[in-house]
Amino acid sequence: MKDIVAKRIKSARALAGLSLRELSDRMDGIVSHNAITKYEQGLMMPDSKVLVALANALHVKADYFFRPYEVEVERIEFRKKSRLSTKEVSSIKEEAIDSVSRYIELEQFLHLESDFVNPLQHLLISSGKDVEKAVNTLVNVWKIGLNALPNVIELLEDKEIKVIELDVNEQFDGLSGWSNTNIPIIVVNKNFGVERKRFTALHELGHLLLVFDEKLDNKTKEKLCHRFAGAMLIPEETFLQELGKTRKSISVSELIAVKETYGISIQAIMARARDLSVISDAYFQGFRIWLNKDAKRKTEVGLGQYIGREQSTRFKQLLYRAASEEVISLSKAANLANEKLAVFRDEFILM
Repeated sequence: MKDIVAKRIKSARALAGLSLRELSDRMDGIVSHNAITKYEQGLMMPDSKVLVALANALHVKADYFFRPYEVEVERIEFRKKSRLSTKEVSSIKEEAIDSVSRYIELEQFLHLESDFVNPLQHLLISSGKDVEKAVNTLVNVWKIGLNALPNVIELLEDKEIKVIELDVNEQFDGLSGWSNTNIPIIVVNKNFGVERKRFTALHELGHLLLVFDEKLDNKTKEKLCHRFAGAMLIPEETFLQELGKTRKSISVSELIAVKETYGISIQAIMARARDLSVISDAYFQGFRIWLNKDAKRKTEVGLGQYIGREQSTRFKQLLYRAASEEVISLSKAANLANEKLAVFRDEFILM
């Protein structure tokens, strides 16, 4: 038990983004930062008074410190802007792990097991052409066709991939990894617009499914995952039908039409056109210069919008099911939802 409490204290502190001294200060000096260090190392066990103070300071319930670790997340691919601090990265990872843990615990109550199989595990990816072949394979295996994907997150959840949305710093893009070796997870920023959220989720899917040639460096892998995301949103055959095989110029009106149909940003459309040699590298660079000259244009304000919903709903659906069937109590449901009991009661309506 001491080891569990030690890990939970350290995890909650990382989740809150606090240093040892900051946590001690937030607890009004009830214990020193040196004592907290000993708690986290398992050298001392906090008494009930200290545990309550820790829970209040870290904004968790006291029983959080006694929850066993049943979930391990490994092979994490983390995408972020350089301005995101080490402390913020640690906090986001801890929040992701905590969310995944509650998700899997809920599935265990409902006796649901993951039998995910990677359809692309036997394909070796060395180039952009390999990525196009991989997407065509995946489209066929998953039977999703070549038309626009109406809801990317819903598709991924239907394929037994855990999708977590976090309300975090906008400098965080997304991450992917494997829980308990065989459960794929994708984490995206809840604050993204629809097009960016779709692209990010599929970029992370690329990290999960693509088996890269070990000779490739990380920068190349990132570019290939970008291509994978673009290809999933608008496969090569569909893209060429929409825009043609070779173009000397493309109008903004065309780009907006494709964006609003396929849920892919104008920037990603043009990158796709370059990757498929529909436009030249020089034309693409000219487009980038034009785009970056205006702040609103760079964020595509006024350049169309995909009308669609991209939100992870499966966890809440399973939670309501478990509570309705009395597999778990309302108190436990609130705990898994990381909500106060009164808040969960208000949103949970039983016929």
